[in-house]
Amino acid sequence: MLVLAVDTSGKQGSIAIARCAPDVSCEVIEVSPLARGTFSAELVPQIATLLEKHGFSKADIGALAVVSGPGSFTGLRIGLAVVKALADVLGKPIAAVSLLEALASKGQPGRVVSALDAGRSEVFLGEYEVGSKGTQLIRERLLTRDEWLASASEQLIVTADHAIAEAAQVKGLYVVEVERPRSDVIVQLGWRKIVSGETVSPEALEANYIGRSEAELFVKGS
Repeated sequence: MLVLAVDTSGKQGSIAIARCAPDVSCEVIEVSPLARGTFSAELVPQIATLLEKHGFSKADIGALAVVSGPGSFTGLRIGLAVVKALADVLGKPIAAVSLLEALASKGQPGRVVSALDAGRSEVFLGEYEVGSKGTQLIRERLLTRDEWLASASEQLIVTADHAIAEAAQVKGLYVVEVERPRSDVIVQLGWRKIVSGETVSPEALEANYIGRSEAELFVKGS
């Protein structure tokens, strides 16, 4: 099945197409970068160009994956709007993928904390259990950097932000700095969700901004 992935959550975005199989494996065909400031004007044309380049049309898309947050308010809205429209017109399933989950997937098996700079001295945090069957969400929250560093444990921290990595290292925490995940990672995580039935309708698809009101929202046991 052909799967399209979209990420407009950060300063740079990307789209990807991949051939994915029922065994949850995906062969990424191509990843195409997107520059911030061009999302609204270029996202739809670049999707069309990428599909045409490889001999596909919109009708060939079998499923969609999209980064739902956290990230840029405007950027997320653009990406989600395009994915909503495509899924609605084509009647195809959507998988919403957290950027924090994508970061956590780059960690080793076990309990992993993914961290992203949220600005204003705050940090987006995701706690996940990483295993052979994927990443299981425990909770996502927003803390000030001081709150996080004061409460951080010995769990592995994965981040794409150098300043956060340095701050964690100064505190003696176990941290791995990685590249920010692109849409090739999103398409694989999204396809795993689709195969397991974790899909969302166009009407229900929303951005995950992880504000203070969600700081203590636990997925398990809530």
